Amino acid sequence: MKITSELTDTAVLKELGARLERRRLAAGLTQENLADEAGVSKRTVERIEAGRSTDFVMLLRVLRVLRLIETFDQWISDVPQSPLLLLKSRGRTRKRVGHPRRPSDDTKKSRQAPPWKWRE
Repeated sequence: MKITSELTDTAVLKELGARLERRRLAAGLTQENLADEAGVSKRTVERIEAGRSTDFVMLLRVLRVLRLIETFDQWISDVPQSPLLLLKSRGRTRKRVGHPRRPSDDTKKSRQAPPWKWRE
């Protein structure tokens, strides 16, 4: 199955778990062997392969043993910095997104609080 944005979180986890299980079997490892090499419990490996939620660090350990950790570079590639933006920012990296100083007329109307009144 191809992983797309239309799939639910549960479906994606199940597909990733099935793929990791096939990788483990292709590597000739039992769940227990993989768990020992990764430094996690066998139950954690079972949960990952079943598509259940797990701690991200545990997943990283399993991926490292299966030699799949390098694939993260393909999953989430680094955003290249524009040379003009680097000059403009004087070499500093961006840490947050700024908001416009003057909101547009549409956002002014939606953000305006109703006039204050006494409780009557």
